[in-house]
Amino acid sequence: MLSYGINTIAVDSDNRKWFGHGFENISVLTETSSGVEIVPGDIPLQFELSQNYPNPFNPTTIIDYSLPRPEYVVLTVYDILGREVAELVNEQQAPGCYRVDFDASYLPNGIYFYRLQAGKNFTRIKKMTLIK
Repeated sequence: MLSYGINTIAVDSDNRKWFGHGFENISVLTETSSGVEIVPGDIPLQFELSQNYPNPFNPTTIIDYSLPRPEYVVLTVYDILGREVAELVNEQQAPGCYRVDFDASYLPNGIYFYRLQAGKNFTRIKKMTLIK
């Protein structure tokens, strides 16, 4: 990883995925190895987990989150009883804004919670409703 002030370039271990933030003339790939989309733009100033949209949803929804610095990220979905029903992200990620499409077509109607854990110090949980 190369770092110039708040700007960062990261490359995966196979030298295949580049992430450019805050530089001109550097292409930002729109997908990571896990299928998580990177949203082009400046590096955010703080961690953030946005409300999914649409909400309620049927059967797919979008979850956005932001990382101000490199962190190991885990994004998990739980049912109303606290059972894990999906792990959407589980990887080291560079600073930036990310978008995850969640397809819940295999799940029954109901209320679900999604939890973002970024590093050791940031955890947020939000509620979403699946209506078929």
